[in-house]
Amino acid sequence: MTTCCRHFETGEPIKDASAFLTANAYLGCWGIVDALDQGADIVITGRTTDAAIVCGPAAWHHGWSRTDWNALAGAVVAGHVIECGTQATGGNYSFFTEVPGMARVGFPWAEIAENGETVIGKHDDTGGQVSIGTITSQLLYEIGGPEYFGPDVTTRFDTIELSQEGPDRVRIHGAQGEPPPSMLKVCINRPGGFRQDLNVCLTGLEIEAKAKLVEEAFWAACPYGPEDFAVVETRIVRTDKPDPQSNEEATAFFKLSIKDPDANKVGRAVSSALIELALSSIPGFTSVGGGPGGGRPFGVYQPARVPAEIVPQEVVVLGGKTSEISSVIPSSEVSVTPTPGPKVAAPEGPTKRLPLGTIYGARSGDKGGNANLGIFARSDEAWAWLDRFLTTEKLQELLPETADLRVDRYALPAIRSLNFVLHGLLGEGVAASTRQDGQAKSLGEWLRARVVDLPEALLP
Repeated sequence: MTTCCRHFETGEPIKDASAFLTANAYLGCWGIVDALDQGADIVITGRTTDAAIVCGPAAWHHGWSRTDWNALAGAVVAGHVIECGTQATGGNYSFFTEVPGMARVGFPWAEIAENGETVIGKHDDTGGQVSIGTITSQLLYEIGGPEYFGPDVTTRFDTIELSQEGPDRVRIHGAQGEPPPSMLKVCINRPGGFRQDLNVCLTGLEIEAKAKLVEEAFWAACPYGPEDFAVVETRIVRTDKPDPQSNEEATAFFKLSIKDPDANKVGRAVSSALIELALSSIPGFTSVGGGPGGGRPFGVYQPARVPAEIVPQEVVVLGGKTSEISSVIPSSEVSVTPTPGPKVAAPEGPTKRLPLGTIYGARSGDKGGNANLGIFARSDEAWAWLDRFLTTEKLQELLPETADLRVDRYALPAIRSLNFVLHGLLGEGVAASTRQDGQAKSLGEWLRARVVDLPEALLP
């Protein structure tokens, strides 16, 4: 692994493999197929992709070859839809108030046909909903561009089509596939050092001045300066309201995050320096998180890639033989035609200032240190307006935290959706992130809450 593992973004070798906590290559479905061919009833895998555990049984049942790109792509889409369970049946759905039985949502299932087309449904007499909206929402979860790279097939999300086949039944069809990359993705987790996260309540008036004083007094009391640490981040979280009706409504938060390889530097001396300000700084001083304590270790997620030929899959059947399955997939020339979207004009005319989520749904998540944010329309006219309105520049205007980030924008017209990849929003990944929402799960709902000029023609 030391000589052949390469960074996923740059392709450069990663030399210090001894510093890894874990390093797992994502395997595909063909080891599963082989195990089923040998008569296995239950298959326990290593680190396969989420889609592989759906793709494997489908490929085995239908007798697909390694180059049945479109069928494999359809199964990958099915696996992506049901991999998070009830997120396909109403969980985390923007329009949850329209979904019955949300207190106990039923799990989805997928019927995969020989050509890769799939019907998604849910168990009868359970809460939730299977609709074009819920399936679109899950399709947008934790993706990048139109090419959805996997170890078995590159699935083109810009070819997917959806149709409502009946109550709680959605057909996914049209998915096309291409050969996968010659490299497998590797998930590396390594020690990131130690961190201390400190919080002080700022209550009532003069919130900004109170935060400034707390920070100034902390560094005066701390045995180290900000330049002595690897990372120092401060921010004010404004949860306070004017003329507050409760103590909680009067409160904002000053947050201080410190990271360093040295556990002692971010330990009790640092937390004590803040707690001991309680009687000598701002009025209403209240800390969150208890008394002084030591720093805590954190991990860093690092994506990399490795040549598929050096990661064979071994299949061991109890009482039987051990076989080796190659992870190398034969390549071929494939022509993929993206599916066009609706051919309608964006509505003109009067507008009304309303939250974007009045009409549009969203789904967001983490991709290592990056975040993805998908937003979708539920009518052709709404899609035409969204595609024209929500440029990269407009997104960064609506979400100021992204203004200095690289943002990629991808259109998926056939499912009336846009997907944005926000590079570096989560820093070194979920475990190391200092954001309140380190997994970016709420990013889409933040965007939906922003007020814009919506065409009155689109309003219910």
